[in-house]
Amino acid sequence: MVADGGPGLHIGVGVRSGATRDEVLALVREALAEAGTGAGAAGGGHARVVGSGRFVGHARVVGFATLHARVREPGIVGAAERFGVPVTGFAAEELAGVAVPHPSEVPRAATGTASVAEAAALRAAGPGAVLLVPKRKSRRVTCAIAMNVPFRSHEVTSVARLLPLTCGYIAGEPGTPHIPTPHTTADMDTHTDGPDTGTHAHDLRHHGDAEVRDEKLVDLAVNVRTATPPDWLRERIAHSLTGLAHYPDGRSARAAVAERHDLPPARVLLTAGAAEAFVLLARALPVRRPVVVHPQFTEPEAALRDAGHEVRRVLLREEDGFRLDPSAVPEDADLVVIGNPTNPTSVLHPAETIAALARPGRYLVVDEAFMDAVPGERESLAGRTDLPGLVVLRSLTKTWGLAGLRIGYVLAEPETVALLERAQPLWPVSTPALVAAEACMSRAALAEAEHAAHRIGTERAHLLAGLAEFDEVRTVAAAEGPFVLIRIEGADAVRERLRLLGFAARRGDTFPGLDRHWLRLAVRDRATTNRFLQALDQALLLGG
Repeated sequence: MVADGGPGLHIGVGVRSGATRDEVLALVREALAEAGTGAGAAGGGHARVVGSGRFVGHARVVGFATLHARVREPGIVGAAERFGVPVTGFAAEELAGVAVPHPSEVPRAATGTASVAEAAALRAAGPGAVLLVPKRKSRRVTCAIAMNVPFRSHEVTSVARLLPLTCGYIAGEPGTPHIPTPHTTADMDTHTDGPDTGTHAHDLRHHGDAEVRDEKLVDLAVNVRTATPPDWLRERIAHSLTGLAHYPDGRSARAAVAERHDLPPARVLLTAGAAEAFVLLARALPVRRPVVVHPQFTEPEAALRDAGHEVRRVLLREEDGFRLDPSAVPEDADLVVIGNPTNPTSVLHPAETIAALARPGRYLVVDEAFMDAVPGERESLAGRTDLPGLVVLRSLTKTWGLAGLRIGYVLAEPETVALLERAQPLWPVSTPALVAAEACMSRAALAEAEHAAHRIGTERAHLLAGLAEFDEVRTVAAAEGPFVLIRIEGADAVRERLRLLGFAARRGDTFPGLDRHWLRLAVRDRATTNRFLQALDQALLLGG
């Protein structure tokens, strides 16, 4: 059953009554193609497998697996016969004990098993199982592919030696963790592209935190600097708790931000993170023809759409290095939103290129949430007062690890600040957040942020050098932020394999202008990067 002595592929299948052989075969072949086997007709195709970080063998289909009650379903039997392999059935109680990456309430209600296909594939593959292809669905069939990957004790370069490859083991065995589960951001609407975009729908409210929620994964999905907040900042925040009986007073923090950017306080508005600022802009500014430059952080467009605006998009192209061409922005746009450095591309646009978008009668919104991660904050427009309609947004959550505290600010003309302030609720920023904002404006804090920016640059260069070793990986080489954007054919499947290996990467297909072949990776320390590069090597090899 197994060619070349390599491990075999176990096909987990779930079917509704009446599903035909051709329906099962169609989905199985699709899954095999995703696994990299190239299998078309029965029995054909082999999959690349990994050992010591290199190609060591091939695998072929060795069996189908399903619920015991479905082993005689004509569709499953016919498909297995076409491959010349047996069908193994498992009791519902046995499959219910297998932790699966993509649980669903429909099969759980019907069979007690959260995913028949994934549970059956993992159970059939046994201890050491890796889910090569997670659950794939058609109208009446589900399919998943698992394989038992052997690791030898002398293979010290294997990711299994660094991160034990236990995800996908049968639930209940010693040392078995909860299998990582891809999440969507709960209770958030999905905004879809309009008919004029010519692209598929993008979940504008999906963010990196959804990749790691409730999971013990190495986090490369969220762009918050690790080992933060620093102790001195924690202490300042903790000390502020003694004043919680009083209403927040933002005057001191506002003055500190103004002084840091050499602006009058009337040009500063403190917000509950940059995300609140996007909502205020969408609700308060009198605009009718907003344009968002993509790919970029999706919250500005989501906020504009929620406020009833029809949003036009300018899509920057990979072949141009995702760099801005000001002439691509419609002349009649009365609001233009762009990030710098841009999330997720990590491209740092020249300040004068962005400034060329400013003109009377137009608001130019520049999201500089990651500018303090750029040494010298070169290309920043913060502090500029000569550009009409300029609005600069800053966040303190990324560099200082304050995502849970929510603090950011807006720099704009006093008339614009007044419009936004009227749209805010009373006391929108808490006392601890105000104290943190003021603390982060000190000279010592700014020097620490500058040091961190230089260190991020060094670690980013190490990550890019490692990624350059992979023929399958294409990077946006001009990265200047604390993250990099990469393209891999079938990156969505690679991302799921990385999860099984213990690493969370940010999916790219929720960003307009990108698709399922893109991933965003946060820059981490060298040791973490080295472990990730080994895991990426294994994930690519497992996919063929």
